[in-house]
Amino acid sequence: MTLVDVALPLPLFRTFTYALAEGQSAVRGQRVLVPVRGRKEIGIVVGEGTAKEGLKLKSVLAVPDAAPLVSESLLALSTWIADYYVVPIGIVLRTILPALLTGAGAPVPHVKERRVVVQSGELPSLQQRDAFFARAPQQRALFELVEQLGGRAPLELLLERMHFSPSVLKGLVARSMVVVEGETVARDPFARRAAQAPTTHVPSAAQEQAIAALAAANKGDVFLLHGVTGSGKTLVYIEFLKTVIARGQGAIVLVPEIALTPQAVDRFRAVFGNSIAVLHSALSDGERYDEWQALQRGDKRIAVGARSAIFAPIANLGAIVVDEEHESSYKQGESPRYHAREVAIVRARAEGAVVVLGSATPGLESWVNAASGKYTLLTLPERAGGAQLPKVEIVDLRTIPRDPQEPAEAFFTRTVLTPRLEAALAARLERGEQSILLLNRRGYASFVQCAGCGDVATCRDCSISLTYHRSPERLVCHYCLHAEEPRATCARCGEKLVKQKGLGTQQVERLLGERYPSARIARMDVDTTSGKWAHTEILDRMGAGEIDILLGTQMIAKGLDFPNVTLVGVVDADIGINLPDFRASERCFQLLAQVAGRAGRGPKGGEVLIQTRAPSHHAVRCAVTHDYHGFVRQELDGRRHPTYPPNVRLVNVVLSGTTEAATEELASGVAAWIGRLLVKQRIGDVIMVGPAPCPVERLKTRWRWHLLLKSANATELTRVCRYFLQRFEVPNRAGLRVTLDRDPVNLM
Repeated sequence: MTLVDVALPLPLFRTFTYALAEGQSAVRGQRVLVPVRGRKEIGIVVGEGTAKEGLKLKSVLAVPDAAPLVSESLLALSTWIADYYVVPIGIVLRTILPALLTGAGAPVPHVKERRVVVQSGELPSLQQRDAFFARAPQQRALFELVEQLGGRAPLELLLERMHFSPSVLKGLVARSMVVVEGETVARDPFARRAAQAPTTHVPSAAQEQAIAALAAANKGDVFLLHGVTGSGKTLVYIEFLKTVIARGQGAIVLVPEIALTPQAVDRFRAVFGNSIAVLHSALSDGERYDEWQALQRGDKRIAVGARSAIFAPIANLGAIVVDEEHESSYKQGESPRYHAREVAIVRARAEGAVVVLGSATPGLESWVNAASGKYTLLTLPERAGGAQLPKVEIVDLRTIPRDPQEPAEAFFTRTVLTPRLEAALAARLERGEQSILLLNRRGYASFVQCAGCGDVATCRDCSISLTYHRSPERLVCHYCLHAEEPRATCARCGEKLVKQKGLGTQQVERLLGERYPSARIARMDVDTTSGKWAHTEILDRMGAGEIDILLGTQMIAKGLDFPNVTLVGVVDADIGINLPDFRASERCFQLLAQVAGRAGRGPKGGEVLIQTRAPSHHAVRCAVTHDYHGFVRQELDGRRHPTYPPNVRLVNVVLSGTTEAATEELASGVAAWIGRLLVKQRIGDVIMVGPAPCPVERLKTRWRWHLLLKSANATELTRVCRYFLQRFEVPNRAGLRVTLDRDPVNLM
């Protein structure tokens, strides 16, 4: 009897042994369908199993595939992720495969098929056709149409779009002129987008140096490509990938936002054609499966996509590009909470590939690694084509004068569209140029407050205020997505008058429409881009010049390249700058610097207006002068006392439950347990901070506390976390849970 060790997607730090039936065989990396706890699950074989005395083994139900779907290199990568992020390997393996390959209900994914009409037999010559089709002119027309289409045509095209009747087709089949057969159709997510012709660019001297350095790199080298916005980092990526493909190798290109994927894919497809596959969460399960299969077969050699594309099944991997490497969206928000940038480096070093991390505002961790020599720094200090960085101007909202007789609504409007911003927008509209406005808060108003007692409408399940949305009219929680009808009266005092406070993209859109009724305005946020192709359609309209003012949240702040955009306005730069998170200033600087980079990318130049009430904050000051180095110096100084990354490794241990008292008790118990462990084992280089309530204390009906573990010793930190998760017993009451987030990017 042959036994196999199987990893299952269960929250248990162990694997399971099953017996193979007679005639079955399975090796490492192969999927198996097995019984577990009264149901069926898809698992991955990770090795040979060992029988345990007295234990009756269950049998493998099915082996769906003829060969392993998880390569040895991806198995090794999954093992590293499981160890470093302290998560069961079965959950990691489920993450790296497409959804259609992990569901027990359909172990063999359904492929998309269609019926096609194919010419067959000995075809009549042109001279014979008059007699052959003398009494069947429709048959001749159908036959010759299939012939013109290369001897093969989809049945749907002929019957539904060309309007031939089924009886005509049956006549041709009966005369053995054609046959109808099935064929598998690859679901191409970008089939509806026309391929672009490649553009010709002459690399600058700095680009040439970067391209040459990458081409001469050793296996496993990591490069940080620091280039100002508009400096041509994408050209460097493409020229380097030409070298990689010429060597017969494959590559992965990661982009941080789905909104950026269409432009990225267009640029790479223009050069590499059908070698490009796209992978991201907006694809249907079928499209994602087909793209994954094309990469595994080697039909496509370059994967372009968001975070999860790092697991693309590419053999002979030669390069991994992580564009906008500083972006927090590369961090997975649920288990396994991996960071795609770190996984990229580990995978590349194991498989002998070269890593390129690109950004105009690199994360501090990457910058410190480059400064220490761990990474090689490449710089593009100037914009491509001789373009200049835009002039950035501060609009101090504190100085907006207010007439005592002026209505509050009018004054509020003047702080949203200040006279300086209004004039700049009007000038662009008059000249036929485009503008981008950033407000990193969606909805209409930040919160709804009672005019009588001051009570704020809050989410029933989270400890945050509800955001007022005007279209459709509702109050929405942006954490749990709870929505309810607007409140006519205050829940506390019954007062009928309710004030809307704060600002959201919907309200700015209304103000713009009232101020510039003839302007073509588009809003790009989560509410307007929920459809599958919504991002693409908005950006295509912007590129075609059909939008005068593009208003949006952070998704418009990076990667977009529109030469006719000559104005960028930041409506309120202070959003998020004072959040209780050590990365708040860094995120603010990166957002401002990135959105400023959308202006002036064409020959017309551009300018940036930043509206703020904190003009002296170092994140704002350095963004105004495009001074990344100055920001880094000041920010690193602020993270030494108290110590935060990149000076130390961090783990955020989050304790949650359905009751406040039980959650607080769990937090105290966990802190005491870890404290005793550190003392007993004399682990002096791991420091515990907390516990304390999370900044967002209640989320999706669950109360939340957390504590931080800090250490410069990554191995020791891993050892403490694994020992804790495996040994600490979480009380079975009040829905108590323990969540561990290694290298968190957000402490909220």
